[in-house]
Amino acid sequence: METKGDGNVEELRLVLAEALNENLNQIILSNSRDELKATKTKIRPVAIGDRLKFQETRYLGTKVFHENFSAEEMAVRVEKDLTELYRQGEISAEGLEATILVSKKGKMTVKTRRKPGLARQDMSGQVQAGNARAARNLEGDALTRLSHNRTKNYILPEGEPVDFLIRLGVQTPDGRITKNRYDKFRQINRYLEFIEDVLEELPKDRTIHLVDFGCGKSYLTFATYYFLHVKAGLDLQVTGLDLKEDVIRNCNALAKDLGYEGLSFRQGDISAYEGERADVVISLHACDLATDYALEKAVKWNAKVIMAVPCCQHELNRQMKSDVLKPALKYGIIKERMAALLTDAIRAELLTAQGYDTQILEFIDVEHTPKNLLIRAVKRGSMRPAGTEKSRREMEEFLHVQPTLEKLLTP
Repeated sequence: METKGDGNVEELRLVLAEALNENLNQIILSNSRDELKATKTKIRPVAIGDRLKFQETRYLGTKVFHENFSAEEMAVRVEKDLTELYRQGEISAEGLEATILVSKKGKMTVKTRRKPGLARQDMSGQVQAGNARAARNLEGDALTRLSHNRTKNYILPEGEPVDFLIRLGVQTPDGRITKNRYDKFRQINRYLEFIEDVLEELPKDRTIHLVDFGCGKSYLTFATYYFLHVKAGLDLQVTGLDLKEDVIRNCNALAKDLGYEGLSFRQGDISAYEGERADVVISLHACDLATDYALEKAVKWNAKVIMAVPCCQHELNRQMKSDVLKPALKYGIIKERMAALLTDAIRAELLTAQGYDTQILEFIDVEHTPKNLLIRAVKRGSMRPAGTEKSRREMEEFLHVQPTLEKLLTP
């Protein structure tokens, strides 16, 4: 069943009252009128202690801000955003889908679609009816589900069989997550969230070319193909590259068995790769300088999106020296960690100098892997003025380092 509002915010308030509870999947606000305030906002339910809250993730250029609110507070914020800042909103909840469009003159149109036969669970309505205890019980049940079963917040939901996850041993045929593979399941979904954030940056009128350098067993390569092609419906050509012949053979066989016609794998070294220009370049756990060669390829191809999770940053560890930092650098583990962080910071700055909006984000919890930083870069414009590089060069001189990526990008 579909309904359409008449331009009044009253319909939006009714939809928010119905959606802002434990049944919410997510709210996305986009098409900003003022990108100096925010470019996009995402909202999802979270369990904070013994309370049900709604986490707002607000994007401003390369910065991301998180804040938690009650249902009532969030309803006010969403209404304010859609009347003052954004021109589009998408609400997804169990049994409810809604699209909100705001014209240049401020007229609001609300379209809703409900699945028949699903009961409406509106906690605020129950309180207004005098049944406060039932509302508290409902919220308690919601917190339990949010704490122990986060399936509806995953891009690939738990309980929904996905062919490649089954073949890779992450899921059982009925969609349950294999007991010792839950961390991998969370990693895949977290990674797809990063992909989803840049979905609107990708071309829609032609084939998208994506290269995954150092693809390994290709859990995330298959996930990328499945999400962009099967779920998002994009015309996609994906190439995975790795040095190991047996890994490439097995991945090609699996892609063929699954019927993933746009997905193929090649054996080779990143620095010598001469394939077709890519729109998206991915490099996940490519060791040491392999990440630099992957980033160089991406920049020279003018790739629209770059996503890299660096690994084993040894180069600066070998070069770095400073009399000022000598008391810290004499400890091997401290020097190693400082070198890894500084390596990735310099890489991000070099990408920024090439016209990319660059972020360094936490990939997954440190408890699951120490290699948990992701560099995400989206091409926005031309190269930045040379003057913006001064502070980076001063830092390199202070540490007596010459990063490979800088030499590759500035012959």
